[in-house]
Order: sequence, then C-alpha cells, then structure tokens
Amino acid sequence: MSHFVPHAPGYVDNGGPKIVTSRFEYDDSFTLERYEATDGYEGLRRALDRTPAQVHDEVRDATVLGRGGAGFPAGVKWGFMPPGKFPYYLVVNGDESEPGTYKDRLLMERDPHQLIEGCLITCYALGLAQCFLYVRGEMALAQERLARALNDAYAKGYVGKNILGTDFSVDITLTWGAGAYIVGEETALIESLEGNRGMPRLKPPYFPAAIGLYGQPTIVNNVETLSNLPWLMMNGAEAYKQFGSEASPGTRMVAISGHVKRPGVYEIEQGVTTFRDLFYGDDFCQGIRDDNELKMFVPGGGSAPWFFPEQLDLPLEGRVVGSEGSMLGSGAIMVMDETTDAVKAALRLVRFYARESCGKCTPCREGTTWEERVLQRILDGEGRPSDIDMLLDIADNISPGPYPVAADPTQGLDAVPFPPKQTTICPLGPSSVAPITSTIRRFRHEYDAKITKRDAIPVTAAAMTTAPGNSEGG
Repeated sequence: MSHFVPHAPGYVDNGGPKIVTSRFEYDDSFTLERYEATDGYEGLRRALDRTPAQVHDEVRDATVLGRGGAGFPAGVKWGFMPPGKFPYYLVVNGDESEPGTYKDRLLMERDPHQLIEGCLITCYALGLAQCFLYVRGEMALAQERLARALNDAYAKGYVGKNILGTDFSVDITLTWGAGAYIVGEETALIESLEGNRGMPRLKPPYFPAAIGLYGQPTIVNNVETLSNLPWLMMNGAEAYKQFGSEASPGTRMVAISGHVKRPGVYEIEQGVTTFRDLFYGDDFCQGIRDDNELKMFVPGGGSAPWFFPEQLDLPLEGRVVGSEGSMLGSGAIMVMDETTDAVKAALRLVRFYARESCGKCTPCREGTTWEERVLQRILDGEGRPSDIDMLLDIADNISPGPYPVAADPTQGLDAVPFPPKQTTICPLGPSSVAPITSTIRRFRHEYDAKITKRDAIPVTAAAMTTAPGNSEGG
C-alpha cells in the first residue's frame, strides 16, 4: 500500500507550479500503477490523436528549452533533422555528471515513466523507431528503476510494436556508461554508445542531427527536457507559457548545494525567479548558513563562470545570465559564504576537470594538469609571485580571454565574453578556466596572501647549462 511522503530525498516542495515533479509526493511514484493513476501515458494518447507535425509544432510553439546546459529550444533542434535520410535515432542524455547537478537523477529514480512517455512523444513527432536511454554509470538506482519501468511499459503495450493499437512502433534501449564526465558531451556520448572510448568528435559536423549515431541523423535530448512533454501534450502550449517569462517559459529544476540553510532540488518558474529568491526566500533555501554573508556562487554547474552578490537580483533566464558572462547550464547552483577560501574552492573544481579530461586535446590534457599543480603549489605555501600570471596565461591558452582584473573588484567586474572561446574540441578545457579566472579577477588578494615565502626563480643561461640532462652527452 502506498504511503504519502512530504518530499522525495533531495527534493524540496516549494509550493510552486509542478510540471515535472508532480508525482514526487508519493513514495511509489516510480511504479506503473501510480503513473497510470495520475494521468500517465494520457499525453501519449493525445499525441497519437494528432499528426506528427502537429505534435512538433506544439513543442516548438511552447518554446521548450533544453535543460541539459545549452538551453536551445527542443522544437527548433528537432527541425535540424535532414529529410529522407533514414533511420533516425533519439538519444537521451542521462549521463548527468556536471559538478553540483543531481536533478536528472531524481527524475529517473522518482518518475521513470514520465521520461519514457516523453521519449515516445518525441519519437512519434519525428518519425523515429529507435530510442537509446544512456544513464551515468554510477546511477545504479536510476538504472534499476528505468529497467523496471521499461519492462512494465513493454508489457502494457506502451512501448514496442503497434503502441496503443496504432501503427506507431518504437523500441527503447537502456544502456549505461562507466561514469566519465566527458560523455555528457553529446558527441562523446554517441561514441560511447557505438562501443568506442567516450571522446568528443571533431567538428564539423557540429550537430548530431546531421551525422550522429552510426552515421545517421540523431537527436540528443536531456532527461528533464523530455520529461516536460507529457504535461505539454495534456495541457497545451498556451498553458505551458503561463509559467515563466516570455523568453523562458515553463519551469525548470535547479539543484542548490553549498552554504544555504535548506539545500536541495527545487522546481521553479524560469525567467521570473531570481537568485535572491532562491537563496533567501522562505519557500526556498531560507538564507545563508549561520546567517553569514554571501561571498560568491556558481550559477550553472561547475563549468559556469562565477557570480557575486551584485548578481543576486538576476532572474534565472538564459539570455540575461549569459549577458552577465555566465550561464544557467545544467541547473546546478553552488553557494559559498564569506568563510570560503576562494583559492581552495577553485582548486576543488579544477582538480575535477583535470582528472576528467579525456586527453584528446593538448591544451586541455596539459593545461588542466598545470592549472591543478600551480594551484596546489600556491595552497601548499610554495607559490611564486609569477604563478598568478602563469595561471591566467594557461587559461588563455585553453580559452582565449581577455580576462581583465578590476582595480576595485568590490565595485563589480565587467562581464567576460560568453560563451567562451576555446582551443579545444569540447568545453571541458574552458570549464577548468572558469573557476581560475573568476577567483583571480575578484579575489586576487587571496592569492597574493598565500604567496609569501618564495621569490621568482630566475632562468639564466648558466642555470640552463647546469640543469640536469643539459650537460654534454646527457
């Protein structure tokens, strides 16, 4: 027998509109029985009563933005599929690996049938017969819940041949990786699906919609993006646009971690909810821990440039945040209070990207490693006065700047160009640059304070001739 629970682990009900988390209040939300009892697969039925083009138009009219990082409209992305080049594939990116992000994991664990229904609606709209669900390797519970949901959906005729008595047929294949961050990049995910090492592909082609899985046109969508579609088919684009702003309609899930009193995953209205609302609102995080002052926050996952108190009143709208030099990304917001050591915080993220670099690009493979080593040297008390400029130089080689440092950072910083330039195939390298440039530009004095014991090491001709390995015959 089902029991009502106030919220799922990690999820906080803030009393706002619920498009993708409406079933999280039930402890059996992942079962087919609960899903059917709460209008499950009704959106698919309504989609099947329309033409595929009408379903596509509904998604495009609603401006369902991608929730995986880029924020690109799903309906527009679907339109990139070239006509007549069959077969087409749908790949669902469930390799949620951005630091601070765990909202897709909750969707897969708590409401897997909603995702499956979203996949089916997408396949119907685009004329696809094969879908691949790719789940991050460490997410064992999500894999189990999705596997059970798929088996139940096949048994009830929601997936497979002649779905719901129509001539629409789809197979959905569940697979998972080994837990590599880089596989979150869509071309690396496709490489992994094909049985290769997960490394990003050279570009062009820039979009898998042109050449994707097995060389065929492929749409890659995020878990939360597709989870919006059942509600949309039930309620329509106009009802969807009643939430959020004109440019960013609907809701989105955000995972807030760090120095707040009530961290967790929240479903919020896009474009109208501000960072101040999230951090200090009674319905959200209820303030900074111990009533400390906010020092900085990462607005969109570990790869996003950092924000500071002067950005608190920005709404969570992609173009607004982008104009300020950062991004909403994967919906992960990490909050740091006044007690945080900015250099240590930067090292924590840089170390992650250095370890996760696939090694395909020299600037990323070598540069992220050097960034980690220099930051660690500074924290160990062995830093050199030249190290700060060295870090900025390495950063510039991975993601060309400029990265101007303000004379008085407390009065605000000019936004750096966004999205960042890159000398790498994928954005992993530039992701390591974000914490370095963000902290040096704002908190250079914290770096300077740690560099006290060592002068710059001169490089002279004499030193070069006596260096190990430079002697004759060495």
